Amino acid sequence: MYESYASWWEAVVDAVPDAVALVQGERRLTYLEWDDRAARLASALAGLGVGAGAKVALHLFNCPEYLEACAAAFKLRAVPVNVNFRYRSHELAYLLDNADAAAVVTHRSLLPALAEALAALDPRPAVIAVDDDAGDDGATTPLPDGAHGYEQLVAAHAPAPRITRSGDDPLFWYTGGTTGLPKGVIWHQGTLLDYAVTRGYLTQGLEPPGSLEEAGPAAAMLQARGTAQVQLPTTPLVHATAMINAFQGFSQGGRVVLLASRRFDAHELWRAVERERVTNITIVGDPIGRRMVEALDEADARGEPYDLSSVRRILSSGAVWSAPVKAALRARGDMVLYDTLGASEGIGFAIAEVGARDEPAATARFRLGPDAALVGEDGRLLEPGSGEAGLLAVTRYIGTGYYKDPDRSARVFREIDGRRYAVPGDWATVDADGTVTFLGRGSGCITTGGEKVWPEEVEEALKEHPAVADALVVGVPDDEWGQTVVAVVAPVAGATVDPGALVTWARDRLAGYKVPRRIVAVDEVPRSPAGKADYASARELLDHAR
Repeated sequence: MYESYASWWEAVVDAVPDAVALVQGERRLTYLEWDDRAARLASALAGLGVGAGAKVALHLFNCPEYLEACAAAFKLRAVPVNVNFRYRSHELAYLLDNADAAAVVTHRSLLPALAEALAALDPRPAVIAVDDDAGDDGATTPLPDGAHGYEQLVAAHAPAPRITRSGDDPLFWYTGGTTGLPKGVIWHQGTLLDYAVTRGYLTQGLEPPGSLEEAGPAAAMLQARGTAQVQLPTTPLVHATAMINAFQGFSQGGRVVLLASRRFDAHELWRAVERERVTNITIVGDPIGRRMVEALDEADARGEPYDLSSVRRILSSGAVWSAPVKAALRARGDMVLYDTLGASEGIGFAIAEVGARDEPAATARFRLGPDAALVGEDGRLLEPGSGEAGLLAVTRYIGTGYYKDPDRSARVFREIDGRRYAVPGDWATVDADGTVTFLGRGSGCITTGGEKVWPEEVEEALKEHPAVADALVVGVPDDEWGQTVVAVVAPVAGATVDPGALVTWARDRLAGYKVPRRIVAVDEVPRSPAGKADYASARELLDHAR
């Protein structure tokens, strides 16, 4: 069993104290500096009543303090909780109450929405506010009564002493899923650390360290070889994939690079890649990938191409990553593109890995993960090649359940043939060779005239049109058909979407019942900060466009 993150990271700190751990813009923290600040914040949190098992909500934009607060909570055996910074006051109130948050670490600019949420809570969690940059909206928002300044707390406290911890210590990932209120998935830290360490070393052809005693020497070896990974998550750290890969960097003595802008800027990304010699980039499919390619094209047109020679791996999760975007990235360097189907409940349902430049890339063509299976509605494990549609399931790297929701936990986390699986509800078929065709999340399936339509399949067809940058597809009630298929699409820069022409395009690629009956063009398709589809907002856009 692997250890808690805090104990593993402390071993890495002792081995490579002067290595750079965290970068954001001009800010640079060594491992020793990062650990010292986290330990001081841990003392401050303890003084506010946070102890083992207490929940620390992270209501923050990407910043070094986000990862310091994670480490501080881990040091105390407390539980960090991700909070979407776009949540309105009622959503915040629900999540903080559901999580039993004892403390909230937030940015000053986010205090107004948080203050409304806190008014509905009893007892109220302690509030710790991180200063925004001077130019950010709300940067000078005054602290409410009883709140604490982050830097003041760090400066006023001595580092917390190191303690014995367990790999069973939990962390929470709150996910909204496709419908309903946010739900907290409980994970054991040891499970995630196993994944981070194993992936981090095996992708370099190295045997991963198997114990806490080996953690420091292994990190020192990577630093000495100059092969410690430099991780750059392009999405908010509230997204599980971004957080997992940041943790992977720390777990091997690597560097984590955060972008400074609060809206994704692909030119900022490529400048950071050049400056920090980034090796690993985490994205959310085409919503990020298209803009990366556009920025590369713009730099080439200026005669100032970016240097991508350090990039070894780009990992995507959470949205479709189309073949043209993959091909455009792979044409720029010898990098591996790693497209994954995952969920907050489990890692490794299906993967699509493309290596050599001349290897063809495909859209949404995955192979079943080594720890994954397909489960029928009756709970049977389905054989690949059976032709039956089933639910994707994965074992080994999975959560333990949902916080305060035993009924949902029993439905999703199931024992099948003596092994525990996570089965969150993603439908697929699996060919005899292990190729997975993803059909969609059951809650999003559209039934029209008795036929089932999976939104993702239609979205992929629409996004292949050269004028379409992004698309979401939903079902709307219809008296005759039950539901009809409708789409919200956003054009590429400088283009105009012709709904009639797009319908013709789709009809050439899809069965007639799958073709959208109505298409509404918008400036930007609604997605979460992590790039995941926001189908509820898409329906609102369609209602307003009637």
